[in-house]
Amino acid sequence: MTHTERLIIRQLTLGDTGFIIELLNSPGWLKFIGDRNVHNTDDALNYLTNGPLKSYAEHGFGLYLVATKTDDTPIGMCGILKRATLNNPDIGYALLPGFAGMGYAYEMANAVLKHAQHDLKLPVISAITLPGNTSSVKLLGKLGLHNKGLFVAEDSKETLLLFQN
Repeated sequence: MTHTERLIIRQLTLGDTGFIIELLNSPGWLKFIGDRNVHNTDDALNYLTNGPLKSYAEHGFGLYLVATKTDDTPIGMCGILKRATLNNPDIGYALLPGFAGMGYAYEMANAVLKHAQHDLKLPVISAITLPGNTSSVKLLGKLGLHNKGLFVAEDSKETLLLFQN
């Protein structure tokens, strides 16, 4: 899909189940994104089929796997989502805990944001995060997204912060 100086960003495949199980059960994912009940290979196949792969087919974008260029180690996910609860597509991202604090989150999110604006021609990109996720709030500001205030998602009744470019 795209790459940066240190990262390869590509579409997820059904071969990425092991990585999906690891990422979706990492402490940061569970705390800030939520339990998606992906605990085995069948769960991961279902998640990939009905999530990222379905999004690629329906929207032409979705969540992408992010791997290191040096050894192709999967370190996270980043991409553009189209949620029924938001007016505009939004950027989402997550890193495995061993790769946090190294600048990867900004590097991958910035590359995906540029792809969304320049290649996909998406004029408005949103982002949502829990108010207590200070790392995400800081990153969204660094990406040039502006805090538009509180947002309550109809499907979850959870109060989030809404950001837009």
